Amino acid sequence: MKEELIAIREKADESLASALTPEAVEELRVSLLGKKGELTRILKSLGGLGPEERPAMGQLANEVRLHIEARLDAARRALLSKERAARLAEERIDVTAPGTPRQMGCRHPMTIVIDELKELFIGMGFEIAEGPEVELDYYNFEALNIPANHPAKDEQDTFYADGGLVLRTQTSSVQIRVMEKKKPPIKIVAPGKCYRSDAVDATHSPVFHQIEGLVVDRDITMGDLKGSLDLFAKQLFGEDTRTRFRPHHFPFTEPSAEMDVSCFVCGGKGCRVCKDSGWVELGGCGMVHPNVLRMQNIDPEEYTGWAFGFGLERMAMARFGISDMRLMFENDVRFLGQFKR
Repeated sequence: MKEELIAIREKADESLASALTPEAVEELRVSLLGKKGELTRILKSLGGLGPEERPAMGQLANEVRLHIEARLDAARRALLSKERAARLAEERIDVTAPGTPRQMGCRHPMTIVIDELKELFIGMGFEIAEGPEVELDYYNFEALNIPANHPAKDEQDTFYADGGLVLRTQTSSVQIRVMEKKKPPIKIVAPGKCYRSDAVDATHSPVFHQIEGLVVDRDITMGDLKGSLDLFAKQLFGEDTRTRFRPHHFPFTEPSAEMDVSCFVCGGKGCRVCKDSGWVELGGCGMVHPNVLRMQNIDPEEYTGWAFGFGLERMAMARFGISDMRLMFENDVRFLGQFKR
């Protein structure tokens, strides 16, 4: 039996030298140490030896088993390490090679301005309201105290569709929808896209953006309107910004005013942007007309309100030094790429 154990150890050493894969090492382990392996068979036969011979043969058998297990484990580890090294070499990535550039988009200048205004008014306690761009004549005109024969309803200014539908000419229609569903106190702003039949040029477009605001509550005055819009202008254009309100007429507000701000380019000294006047017009505002409140079942004897409407293209053009409005609608990536942050 001693010679047989030594022969098994030598065979294991010779076979491991020619085992080139982890699978071949595993096959050798099974043939030697498996349930039907050569060494396992000898270990099972130790019980048939005499008391004098059994301890010495048992010790030698264990030494052979430990030797074979150690050699098998070392061979398996070496082959796995070699395979891993070969795979890493084959799959190696050259981190110094130039990568594939990713085309990153950016926000449109109008989106930048709208998002900033939303944040500004939310900070002042307003809620954001939205409404449909394809609107009923009632919401776009009638509910805003604009009668059927009003010049604003002329087909030269408004895009009409069948069924009494129009492309909204102002976001004031959102104010009506809010007052329909919600009773005072109301404090909302409604940014969005509007449409009018204007010829396309450097300062006009049939598609444009507005932001409208509405506040309705008890004891609301013109002073609240002026104070709120003065704060808005200072937060948007800087603490040194001055405001002025010129009398005007709008069917849906009474009294009405046009709001100007001191030129944010020259500080009021006079330049090309403000046409040397020192002032830039933002838009219209005023106290909500009592007729508009009555049509939404709001008692003008109990509640009053103020509203404003500002064009956003002019703000964006002044903010970014854009001289031609058409650039903001032509989707030229050379132009839009300038607004990456």
